[in-house]
Amino acid sequence: MVEVLVLGVLAVAAASFGGALAGRPAEPFREAARLLTTQRRVTARADVLLARIGVVSLPVAAALAALVVPFGDRVAVGTRVGVVWFNAMEVVAWGSVWLAGWGVNSAFGLVGGYRFLVQGLAYELPHMFALVTASLAAHSLDLRAIGHAQEGLWFAVWMPVAFAVYLVSAAAMAFWGPFDHPVGDDLAGGVLLELSGPDRLVFLAGRYGLLAAASAVAVPLFLGGGAGPLLPAWLWSLLKTCAVLALLVWTRRRLPVLRMDRAMTVAWTVLIPASVLQALVVAIVVV
Repeated sequence: MVEVLVLGVLAVAAASFGGALAGRPAEPFREAARLLTTQRRVTARADVLLARIGVVSLPVAAALAALVVPFGDRVAVGTRVGVVWFNAMEVVAWGSVWLAGWGVNSAFGLVGGYRFLVQGLAYELPHMFALVTASLAAHSLDLRAIGHAQEGLWFAVWMPVAFAVYLVSAAAMAFWGPFDHPVGDDLAGGVLLELSGPDRLVFLAGRYGLLAAASAVAVPLFLGGGAGPLLPAWLWSLLKTCAVLALLVWTRRRLPVLRMDRAMTVAWTVLIPASVLQALVVAIVVV
């Protein structure tokens, strides 16, 4: 379980790094303290139970996804279907965000929840093709085996399209940067609008947790896992995870937010054909 705790620490570090990029490195901690002492706000005729299930299940989904993330050869739960398990936790995240938007009985929150479902339709297929491509090359769905299969050449080098598509879909999975339309300013915060106090803090923690888990999975999938000179394998995995996470955090304020219709157009006309072509090339090479 140490691996899950490490990803939790990385999620906190990501929030601090995002604050530092905005010139306020301590702001995430001040905001966390403020939310912990703020009384919950309840909207009229809200379904509090559904909203709470949505809020709590988001960090739970991130923690469950982190169970199969290897740091070197260390992993909390060793399984031969780690790729499938990680992908399945995205479905939990979809339900979490939608329930959080639905349960508060707010039009803006509900629209934000539906936006995330639409976003899922846009990014999920390219995301799955990227996962399948790495698994196909390694002949395994075990993240540890995929990492070991890259001795001498990282998958990011000879399947760069799949790697790029994975990074894009990782940001979309955490409704981050160009894909934060579900919590966009044009919706006054969307799903986040009516979440207050500890509920809002837990929900935001889940969002950062998803971002950290997706960054960590990129390491065994495309960056050679724990392979590297001199340092132990777990430390190489940690350093590579930090690099991917820092890149995703950095993109948040550098790229414009994509409208849902434009995200869908890009996904279906660019990302899906490109990821399918990449998978076909890999299949021809390895089969």
